[in-house]
Formats: sequence, C-alpha cells, structure tokens
Amino acid sequence: MGAGRLYAAVAAGGFRRYATYRAATAAGVFTNTVFGVILVYTYLALWDERPHLGGYDQAQAVTYVWLGQALFATLALQGGGFEVELMERIRTGEVAIDLYRPADLQAWWLATDLGRSLFQLMGRGVIPFAFGWLVFPTALPHDPLRWAQFLLAVVLAMVVSFAIRFLVALSGFWLLDGTGALQMLMITGMFCTGMVLPLNAFPGALGDVVRALPWSSLLQMPADLLMGKADAWGTYAFQAVWAVALLAAGRLVQAAATRRVVVQGG
Repeated sequence: MGAGRLYAAVAAGGFRRYATYRAATAAGVFTNTVFGVILVYTYLALWDERPHLGGYDQAQAVTYVWLGQALFATLALQGGGFEVELMERIRTGEVAIDLYRPADLQAWWLATDLGRSLFQLMGRGVIPFAFGWLVFPTALPHDPLRWAQFLLAVVLAMVVSFAIRFLVALSGFWLLDGTGALQMLMITGMFCTGMVLPLNAFPGALGDVVRALPWSSLLQMPADLLMGKADAWGTYAFQAVWAVALLAAGRLVQAAATRRVVVQGG
C-alpha cells in the first residue's frame, strides 16, 4: 500500500471511529446548540451597548457565534482530540509500538485527526449552525465561491489545530503527568481562538498579539473570510505559515523524543 493510500485509510478509520459514538454526538449537538443560544443573547446585549464592536454588526456577531459552535469540536478548540490518547500511550510506553510502524508518527496522527475533524464538522457542527441560521438573523454570503474559500480555510485550520495539539501531546515525553499541559491547552483555546469574544474586539496591543498567534487561524480568520472581512490569499498565507512552522517544530520535538525513547529503552 502506498503512503497516500495508507494515510487515507487511517483518516477514514478516524472518521468511522467517531461515527460510532452516536449518543456522544447527539449530546454534543444539543450542548453546542444550547450554549450557542446563550452566547447569542449575551452578544446581542453587548452589541446593543457597543454597536459595531470589533467591526461587526449584530447579524455578523450572531454569525460568529454559530461558526464558533460549528467549529468547536471540529477543530478541538479546547482540546479533546487525539492528544489525550497519544499522551496516554506515551505515559504507558505503548508509543514504542507506534514508532515501529511503517508510518511516520506525526503523519499517522494527522491523518487520524483529519478524519475525526471531518466527522465532527458533519456530525456535530452542521446542525447547530443550521439552527442558528434558521432562528436568528445572520450575515451569511450567497456566493458559492466565498463558501468554497471558507471551507479551504477550515481545512488549513484543521492542520494548524493538529500541529498545536501534537506539540502539547509530545510534552508527555518529558512530563510525568500531562494534565497540566492539557489544562493549559484548554485555557489558551478558549481565550486565544476567540471562542468567548472575537479577537477583533480585543483592544490595543493585546488585540495585535492574539491576532498574530496561531490560534487566530482556527476561528477568527475563517469567520472573517466567510463574512467578507478578510482576504482569502492573506488568510491562507497566514494559516499556511503557522501550519508549516508548527509542523516543523513538531518534527524536531518528535526527533528529540524518539532519541529519548531509545536512550530509556536501551
């Protein structure tokens, strides 16, 4: 089997694996929908007091909320993807089996996570987003090209999200317990992705910093692209630079971790 077919099969396996968790998917859809409703009314009250906060009108702010709910599990904005399993395999030493596979560790888990992301987008993201579109005033484009551009930005966001979480997971080679790293991932995911408040609404230097971090690739930039507030090529370039930089960092850390396994294992 060629490398491309191998990783395609791994991605398909990741999709099928999450598709079996029907009760968890239904619970996630319900949770995202309810939380989206709460957040919408919070945003509406805030935008009544601060019209055009972050450059958004109320309809755009509502659209941002439902995009966040659609992409929350898709991009594992607060974690909850492959990284938990990989850290556990590192802790127990089972990762040594992974390193003996005729496949690259990083590419294997990337394929797995892309399969998971695709299922979460279809199984958990579409229904809350459709509910928000039907019930609340939104600012969605009618241009199919804009939607195609948005979906490409989401795919790039999947890669950036994976690269961030892969680095967090690899910290397990040096930490006895990965709980702290996973909690930091959750906190930074909530704050730096813009899940609580759009990054465009952050003031001054703080806003400049958070918008320059890789987390802005996950929600803020795809949302702005869909609503016509960002240039497609500029968005792709930003996401691609962070994806390449983080994946390269992951390979370096993986190489160091592999040497550590060899030293410890003899």
